[in-house]
Amino acid sequence: MSKTFYRKSKRILDIIVSLLTIIITSPVLLLSTLLIWFTDRKEVFVKEPLRIGLHGKEFKMLKFRTMIPDAHNKIQNDPEFKDLKDTWIKKDGKLKISEDRRITRIGKILRRTDIDELPQLFNVFMGDMSLVGPRPMYDGEIARYLGKFPEGKKYLRRIQRVRPGLTGIWQVSGRNEIRFKDRVILEAKYASNVNMKEDYKIFLKTPFVVLTRKGVYE
Repeated sequence: MSKTFYRKSKRILDIIVSLLTIIITSPVLLLSTLLIWFTDRKEVFVKEPLRIGLHGKEFKMLKFRTMIPDAHNKIQNDPEFKDLKDTWIKKDGKLKISEDRRITRIGKILRRTDIDELPQLFNVFMGDMSLVGPRPMYDGEIARYLGKFPEGKKYLRRIQRVRPGLTGIWQVSGRNEIRFKDRVILEAKYASNVNMKEDYKIFLKTPFVVLTRKGVYE
């Protein structure tokens, strides 16, 4: 299969599957939107950070807000969250749901069911993302990674040759059990050897991973 045929056929599948899934899950999307809005009358979707997509282009990844407003900025700059920031940095930019006090009551439910990720179907439909691909990164975590592993630029370049995904090799291989530096290598390897067979395998493994919560910090 040529790379051109792979890209075109994958894009067609992305459009069809994402649209059908949006229609099927629309009641869940609507209910989640209302619950988040009525909780504190604030924004429904996460505002930042912007994610890095195909060819290094930034885009807004749609994700239901599961935390207090401006949570990303507060953990980095608000003295109230200094202790949480120390833990966050120590744990490679990850926190358990049970230890992150920024998460709202509705947010805990959305995270434990992965419903917070559903709006990314719109990103897939619009072409910012694909159903399967590397997990979208943001500038802050890339900067922390390159600060420790400057030689990792070659892996990041490979990753940015393909669209980031709603699911991907990282999610079905252990998710948060995998350290960021190992995740980068894993996703770079995927990006260097993209093929439809591998995408199907990842896509079919995803429901099991979601249902069993494998690799999720809770």
